Amino acid sequence: RVLGSDWPLSPQAYNIHVNGVLHCRVRYSQLLGLHEQLRKEYGANVVPAFPPKKIFTLTPAEVEQRREQLEKYMQAVRQDPTLGGSETFNSFLRKAQQETQQIPTEEVVLEVLLSNGQKVKVTILTSDQTEDVLEAVASKLDLPDDLVGYFSLFLVRETKDGAFSFVRKLQEFELPYVSVTSLHNPEFQIILRKSYWDSAYDDDVMEHRVGLNLLYAQTVSDIEHGWILVNKEQHRQLKSLQEKVSKKEFIRLAQTLKYYGYLKFDPCVTDFPEKGCHVVVSAGNNELNFQVRLPNEQIKEGSFKVTRMRCWRVTSSVPMSNGPSGSSPGKSEVKLELAFEYLMSKDRLQWVTITSPQAIMLSICLQSMVDELMVKKSGGSIRKMFRRRVNGALRRSDSQQAVKSPPLLDSPDASREPMAKLSSKLTSVSLRGISHSSSANDVGANDFHGNYAFEGIGDEDL
Repeated sequence: RVLGSDWPLSPQAYNIHVNGVLHCRVRYSQLLGLHEQLRKEYGANVVPAFPPKKIFTLTPAEVEQRREQLEKYMQAVRQDPTLGGSETFNSFLRKAQQETQQIPTEEVVLEVLLSNGQKVKVTILTSDQTEDVLEAVASKLDLPDDLVGYFSLFLVRETKDGAFSFVRKLQEFELPYVSVTSLHNPEFQIILRKSYWDSAYDDDVMEHRVGLNLLYAQTVSDIEHGWILVNKEQHRQLKSLQEKVSKKEFIRLAQTLKYYGYLKFDPCVTDFPEKGCHVVVSAGNNELNFQVRLPNEQIKEGSFKVTRMRCWRVTSSVPMSNGPSGSSPGKSEVKLELAFEYLMSKDRLQWVTITSPQAIMLSICLQSMVDELMVKKSGGSIRKMFRRRVNGALRRSDSQQAVKSPPLLDSPDASREPMAKLSSKLTSVSLRGISHSSSANDVGANDFHGNYAFEGIGDEDL
């Protein structure tokens, strides 16, 4: 999201926010430079129109108009399958992030956590991107190249009980070292975790000793944190296998348990089945599982299949802020929501909303489930889906369904309008709009994540 900054002093400086945190601050001239580079590489007919230069000093109204135009431009670039995944665009954002945080390029040691609490120290450059850091961790662990793509780096926040709250999967447009150090809070850490959903892929990972150890450590950790449901008898069997160090058998037994391979979210609030219900959401097995506490204290459980979600969106709203206008939004000041439109019965769609600071991570989970489903449906290989870089961009299936990973995410500035619903301005969260209208007035066109799996997977799967 592009936000104007320090108008009287620098009328052409803009803040770009990623998930509630300032990602970078850029000037109009830098964005114009990016535009010219994209035009040179991809041609004027592919790159969206750029807000024109003005000779005279802009009025406040014109400054705001330009900010909105630049925001639309950045979002249009990000959502274009060619431009948004291009090395030109992503390297621009990485460089801008590094310059904004004023971190020079130098060799540093970065600690990356494993699920068992072990820390892997890797020597990297501060300017290394997510994939470079992932490869450095894999190399330190002796994880073979063809298994690297089964894992991802996640930004997490350690909770009081020693568990982790997932903030987001680290993206291709950021520098992990800069992302974690710029938060200035030791609770935030980077963790290595498997990044696929279908447990059938565990077989590939378990073929290799290091893959097996990583998967085993993650499974043990998920059981210890109560993410996987275990009864007394299963617990006894698992303990026995653990004592024998029978890792494969341990994982095979765990695969049969409820919530194996799910990612559990912090307690939050939903409007289903009625407003204000407390809920624990878990993502896995191509669904969002709800454990809802009803107003009468009764606990109800149910699941929403990703194949029945027509689309979803992340929105945010800003409460009143007494802080200085330049202050960045604090955790309590931004309310994030994930809403999805669900096929409740053959011809009845209904919106379901989850209000959670982890809404963006929820959206990332949904998107990666759809990616995986569509690659499988088109007969593609998940190994190919994960790897490798071609001219700096990740190689994905050629089908339109293999949608890109979540784009530039943003949050509103606390100084902006109180309690304004910003869904119409959150187009940068969208991957590809459902409506492909090119009408400039079609504000909602890119407002959603359109779910190609919804249309692509017939009634028999619903």
